Amino acid sequence: MLLENASLELLKRALPELDAGFEELPALARPSMASARQFEVMAEVATLLQNNFPYFHPLYAGQMLNPPHPIARAAYALATWINPNNHALDGGRASSAMEKESVAEIAAMFGWKEHLGHLCGGGTMANLEALWVAGQLHPDKKVVASDQAHYTHQRITSVLKLPFAAVASDSRGRMDLAALEKMLEAGDVGTIVATIGTTGTGSVDPLPEILHLARTYGVRVHADCAYGGYFKLATTLPPEARAAYDQIAKVDSIVIDPHKHGLQPYGCGCVLFKDPSVGTHYKHESPYTYFTAADLHLGEISLECSRPGASAVALWATQRLLPLTEGGEFAKMLESSRQAAVTFSDLLCGDPRWVVPFAPELDIVVWAPRARTAEETSALSQKIFDQSALQNLHLALIHLPARFFTSAALPKPMWASTEGKVLCLRSCLMKPEHRDWLPRIWEILGTAADAVLPR
Repeated sequence: MLLENASLELLKRALPELDAGFEELPALARPSMASARQFEVMAEVATLLQNNFPYFHPLYAGQMLNPPHPIARAAYALATWINPNNHALDGGRASSAMEKESVAEIAAMFGWKEHLGHLCGGGTMANLEALWVAGQLHPDKKVVASDQAHYTHQRITSVLKLPFAAVASDSRGRMDLAALEKMLEAGDVGTIVATIGTTGTGSVDPLPEILHLARTYGVRVHADCAYGGYFKLATTLPPEARAAYDQIAKVDSIVIDPHKHGLQPYGCGCVLFKDPSVGTHYKHESPYTYFTAADLHLGEISLECSRPGASAVALWATQRLLPLTEGGEFAKMLESSRQAAVTFSDLLCGDPRWVVPFAPELDIVVWAPRARTAEETSALSQKIFDQSALQNLHLALIHLPARFFTSAALPKPMWASTEGKVLCLRSCLMKPEHRDWLPRIWEILGTAADAVLPR
């Protein structure tokens, strides 16, 4: 069987233990077996779900999709028998405590003992909360982010009615410091978004220098670590990326997505604030939910109301099994993914058919077939993408600025013009198994290239 099924045994053994906690209640009449109709419906669901790419398999090396760890899957399912709501302690006492503990562990990973934070539906909602607080502190001031940052920042600032500007990126997809300082000189910037692992190329913005500029001009710094945050634990990062991670504790707010590298089911994001006093901006009262305890209800520090307690239970169980520590089993998984990306990039650089604009900083690799024009390269990328999929190797495509491919690091510029964008191939090698599957991935890619590239 290709699909993981150990979580079924974990769930089967844990469910009676959960049930035992309620044995004093009067018995309920429940059907002892699922009905034939239920089996029919579930079979139909399973058939419909086959209409997906094999996200769980190492030959899926495209988008940022990672299967949950078996214990996360089982713990999430177990929690649904209770179906807790982590908005208020009334709706999720145990799961709220698990959330607070899990979030505190994530904050500690970044070097924060004191913090304010919670889980949310994903990176978009987490970034919305961080920028909403930034807007409360600096109303009408501009939010700036790299032109390679996630599109969600421009969308969110539009929702929040905050001005936004994109900062130019350098030839490695990172925020350009000279362009940033020129914007800061105008005096109308309130928040800089530093992306610690862009979702396009995995590039890490130069955080130490950004923090220096922010202090000089009196500006907040928000670290969007939604994709790359967990690499804080990796000991194999290149020096510039390592320097950025070592400075994360100095930012004002952080976003990270446990449903990416954190091995969690969707959706599980997390927002953290260094200064707990920002919680005053969330102040509100509920006439009926906050009444069983004087302790802080998570809904009192969240823009979201109802939230699945199951997400907190799954995250707590995973971090209990795989602590967020350097040198631990979880950290080694991240290092395996990064090694896969480095090895893959080296293979591409050693093959004259391909051109790689820059080495990966995390576990995302971008590359393109070498051709005479950007248009020809784009067409070949699409064909190789399609041909690889026919052989069950699923890659991704990305439009990148053509100027990324004209750096002095290349033997000669690919194209005379640096204007416009070019369609490239992209892989997120975020499964630890990707390292061992690289020979097969490389073989299929080579076969696909042979079928497409001119001889």
